[in-house]
Amino acid sequence: MTVKVMQTKEVTKKVFNKEELFILDVRNESDFKDWKIEGENFDYLNIPYFELLDGVEEILEKLPATKEILVVCAKEGSSVMVAEMLSEQGLTVSYLQGGMKAWSEHLEPVKIGNLTEGGELHQFVRIGKGCLSYMVISNGEAAIIDATRMTDIFLDFANEMGVKITHVFDTHLHADHISGGRVIAEKTGATYWLPPKDATEVTFEYNALEGGEVVTIGKTEIDIHALYSPGHTIGSTSFVVDGKFLLSGDILFIDSIGRPDLAGMAEDWVADLRESLYSRYRELSEELIVLPAHFMIIDELNEDGSVSERLGTLFEKNHGLNIEDENEFRRLVTENLPPQPNAYQEIRETNMGKISPDLDKQREMEIGPNRCAVR
Repeated sequence: MTVKVMQTKEVTKKVFNKEELFILDVRNESDFKDWKIEGENFDYLNIPYFELLDGVEEILEKLPATKEILVVCAKEGSSVMVAEMLSEQGLTVSYLQGGMKAWSEHLEPVKIGNLTEGGELHQFVRIGKGCLSYMVISNGEAAIIDATRMTDIFLDFANEMGVKITHVFDTHLHADHISGGRVIAEKTGATYWLPPKDATEVTFEYNALEGGEVVTIGKTEIDIHALYSPGHTIGSTSFVVDGKFLLSGDILFIDSIGRPDLAGMAEDWVADLRESLYSRYRELSEELIVLPAHFMIIDELNEDGSVSERLGTLFEKNHGLNIEDENEFRRLVTENLPPQPNAYQEIRETNMGKISPDLDKQREMEIGPNRCAVR
């Protein structure tokens, strides 16, 4: 039987559509436990590749006869060999093209909605990493917020939409992934914006993104307001777009809140984080649609694969927004935190312009799940 190839886009659609899929992950057990392809109706079997070198006969009874089987490894090679062995046993099986490396880099654009004067807002879901980027489009111009290092998808999307990228923003200095903001700005001539309190050590020129700043995209009144909301980093900044959407960066997520420890300042920034969430955000309209820079768990995805929720709903349901006792809040965001992102200090230094790792090193630095949140 012929072994089929499944691309990351196909797997993403299965996640969005809540389809069934059986994944045979042949990476080491520790890698699988740390990070895997997640889907609401996915089932898993983890058998390290080296245990299958002599054949797959012993695992056949553990594989479903009726479900689609996808073999996954780190980079593709091992999964091809295992898939071929299973195919020889009569099973219908696919392997993931590019393995988990490709899964980490896949971005899926989802339209969030229309803007008042005819523009559009699109979200780019990095399904394997939990990163969320945005493109605001208006009257032939575009702004990009929190771009990942896979810059071609933003450039190609803007080209398809027939718009010119004029502004690029980072809501804060990212610690879990390498920003593509500066590269996009250099390639397009766009203005690159970064909160100055996060940029004290950067080696490049930027426009200071500060509270009260208004940037117009296109000729219509589509404004991006920088709302100073420190906590995750000292310069973390939120945007209110078109009076409808709150781009919250890594301060507020759908099911969690931002962690304040990735610059080694957890104790110092707890009060800032609480003020941002419990005071500054309370002053905003509860009708704003929150669009974060990350999601933590697959349950945060909406039916169409997007990640968003009304601010008022989060005030009701997000545990991190409902801790009355300040000491309990402090314990939540400073104790029992999840592991810090892989190579987060190197990622910060890359985003500062201090180091310039090659592509393979960048991929290695980013491997693993999103770890920007506490819940």
